[in-house]
Amino acid sequence: MRAEDLRLEEMLVFKEGAIDLHGRRLVLHSVDAFAQFRKDLVEMAGAARARRILTRFGYFWGQADAAAMKRIFTWDTPAEWLLAGPRMHSLQGVTRAVVKRLELGEGGATFEMEVLWHDSGEAEEHSLALGRAEEPACWMLAGYASGYASFCLGRPVYFVERKCRACGDAVCLAVGKDAAGWGDELKPHLPYFAAEDIEGRILALTEELRRKTREIDRQRRRLEEVGATPGAAGFVEVRSPAFARVIELASRAAPYDSSILITGESGVGKEVLARHIHRLSGRPGPFVALNCGALPETLLESELFGHKAGAFTGATHDRAGQFEEASRGVLFLDEIGDVSPAVQLKLLRAVQEREIVRLGENRPRKVDVRVIAATNRPLARLVREGRFREDLYYRLAVIEIDVPPLRERREDILPLARHFVERMGRKLKIARLRLDGRCADILHSYPWPGNIRELQNALERAAVLCRDALIRPEDLPPTVVRNPSAQDAAQTLAEAERAHILAVLKQCGNNRTLAARRLGIGPATLWRRLKSYDARIGS
Repeated sequence: MRAEDLRLEEMLVFKEGAIDLHGRRLVLHSVDAFAQFRKDLVEMAGAARARRILTRFGYFWGQADAAAMKRIFTWDTPAEWLLAGPRMHSLQGVTRAVVKRLELGEGGATFEMEVLWHDSGEAEEHSLALGRAEEPACWMLAGYASGYASFCLGRPVYFVERKCRACGDAVCLAVGKDAAGWGDELKPHLPYFAAEDIEGRILALTEELRRKTREIDRQRRRLEEVGATPGAAGFVEVRSPAFARVIELASRAAPYDSSILITGESGVGKEVLARHIHRLSGRPGPFVALNCGALPETLLESELFGHKAGAFTGATHDRAGQFEEASRGVLFLDEIGDVSPAVQLKLLRAVQEREIVRLGENRPRKVDVRVIAATNRPLARLVREGRFREDLYYRLAVIEIDVPPLRERREDILPLARHFVERMGRKLKIARLRLDGRCADILHSYPWPGNIRELQNALERAAVLCRDALIRPEDLPPTVVRNPSAQDAAQTLAEAERAHILAVLKQCGNNRTLAARRLGIGPATLWRRLKSYDARIGS
C-alpha cells in the first residue's frame, strides 16, 4: 500500500448518528465552533495552557491515526506509512498537506520531515477568533504530525511550525525531527507536548487497538467456520510504467495505416487497446471486431469475406463480410492464432493486396480497411513449428505491441478496481457503491491469472453480495481473499525476520539493549518480538 492510494470514502462508513473508521468512531466539527472553543480556552486558561491542551489533543489524534493505518493496511515501505499521516490530514479536510522533504535513515535511525500546510483550518480558526497571531498557531496540526510520526518510529518526534497563515505568511510550514535532531532548540517547545503524560496513554491506546484487532480476527474466523465467503472510453488512470509504454507506443502508431499485432494473455484488454488505436487513427469508418477462434473454418470465411447466394447450403442471399463492413475503419481480428492454414492464405491476400473475394464469386473487391490482430498464443513459435504462415505473421506484425499481464502492472490494480466499482454502481443501481479500505491490500497482492476480466468479474460479484453499498473483504471471491501466494510470502518474510533478530541477539551476547540498537528498533519492540517468538533468552 502507498500513501497516495488512500481514499477517504473507502475507509469510512457514514451512518446516521455515527462515522466509523474500521472500529474507531469519528465526529465532524465546525470550524466556527472550534474557533470559539479556542478563544474560550485562551481567555479562561491562558495562551500557554490552551496551546498545551490543543497540542496534546492533536498528538493523541495523530497516534490513533497512525495505529489505524498500521492495523488496516500493509505498507510498501516504512516511509509510505509515515507519508500516510499528511495524506490523512488532507483527506480529513484539516489542511492540504504537501511533504516538501523526507529524510529517513535505515531502520528509522534518523528522521527529518518538512511539510507545507496549505489552507490550514486551524490557522483560519485562530484568525476568526483571536485575530492575527504573533507566533505560529497551528498547535493541533503540529501535535498531530508529532504523534503520528512518534507512533511510526517508536520514539518521540516533534514537529515545530516555522511559518503560519495566522501570522500573515502565505502558507504554514513545519519541520519534524526527533529529540536528538533538535538538540537544545527543542527546549522551549517541549512543555507543550508533555511527553511524560502521553506515554501511558499511548500504551493504553495500543492495547485497546490490539483488543479490537483480536476481536475482528475472531469474528472473521467465525464467519469462515460457518461457511461465509469472506471497456470504457479511454483508459483508467495508468500508474505502471509498463502499461504507460504500451499506450505511448499504441498512440504513436495510431495515425498510420500499418497493421498492428497485439499480444498478451487472455483478459489483459487487447480489444480496449485496439479501440484506443481506432479512436486516434482518424479513420472515419467503424470499429468491427471478430473472434476468429469462436467460428468453424467455413463460417469464418463467410464472416470475413462474405458470400454469394447459393455458395453453400443455407446461403439464401448475398452477404457482405466483415472486411467490407469495416470499410474506411478498423477490423479487429481476435484470436488470430487459431485460424486454419486455408483462411490464413486468404487473409494474407486481403491484408497485402487490400482486396477480397466473396465465397461463390471470382470477382475481387477492393477494401479500404486497417487490420489490427490479437492473440494470446506465441505466434513466432507457431511460425517455427509450421502452424502459422510466416509471411502473414510479418504482414500482421508490422508493429507488435505486447500488453503485460495485470500481475506485472500492480500499480494499475487499484485505479482499475475503483473504476469498475463506480461503473458497477451505475449498472446495478447501487448508490455510492465503494470499496472498504481493507480490500486494497487483498486486491493488490492477488496475482489475477484472469487479468482485468477476472478483476471486473470479482468486483461485480462483490457488488451484488455487499451490504450498505460497501464492498468488504468477505464480499470478494474466496480465491482472491485466501491468496496462497500472498500467505506463503508473508510467512517467509516473518520467518526471515525471526531468524535475523535472533541472530543479532546472539551476536550481542543476548544483550537486548545492544541488539535493539543494532536492529534500529526500540527495546520494547524487541521485547514484543521475542515474546511472540516465545524465545526463552535471558537479558
